[in-house]
Amino acid sequence: MKKVDWKKELKHLYRPSVKEVTEVEVPTMNFLVVDGKGDPNTTPEFAEAITALFSVAYTIKFMVKKSALAIDYGVMPLEGLWWADDLRAFETGNKDDWMWTLMIAQPDFISHDLVETALGEVRKKKNPPALPLLRFEPFTEGLSAHIMHLGPFSEEGPTIEKVHAYILNSGYLRQGKHHEIYLSDIRRAAPAKWKTIVRQPMQANHKESAPTRS
Repeated sequence: MKKVDWKKELKHLYRPSVKEVTEVEVPTMNFLVVDGKGDPNTTPEFAEAITALFSVAYTIKFMVKKSALAIDYGVMPLEGLWWADDLRAFETGNKDDWMWTLMIAQPDFISHDLVETALGEVRKKKNPPALPLLRFEPFTEGLSAHIMHLGPFSEEGPTIEKVHAYILNSGYLRQGKHHEIYLSDIRRAAPAKWKTIVRQPMQANHKESAPTRS
């Protein structure tokens, strides 16, 4: 049986520097995805989305292991995209207005048919509430800036500001959504040791200087 450490193979995406912001070109990848809204600490839908995602991700893993593919791979970490219709929701701390997309990357050999079969298996055995919301789709991020944050989520502010400052000082513009990748099991690790990748897509600043008048 072939064993694959996909996260290790993609270490340029999942092991950024802790000390400095770096640039990375993120390719199109396939994900299991659930969208939602609300405070991640109190909204039941947030925990339900996580349960559905991991239930399907592990079902797919074991199906592949037992199939003709015979590949044993580690399930990828939970990732989250964050935004708000009114960005002041992040400044005021009104988490009820936060929008989020939770997702788990899938190896490129995972097909839509395999996902549909896994959904059926999970539906029969557990049928988590968020399962009908789960979809399988590609996500393209492209050129991004990222860094590893160590510590609790509540202390991410300076790390996020560091990423934004790098983008601005490098002549880029932010685009897309704030992206976090959760590498630690927060149920077991101490908050001071939590590892979270903070990533922000960016694009070249094509703003042209105003023409001068003679």
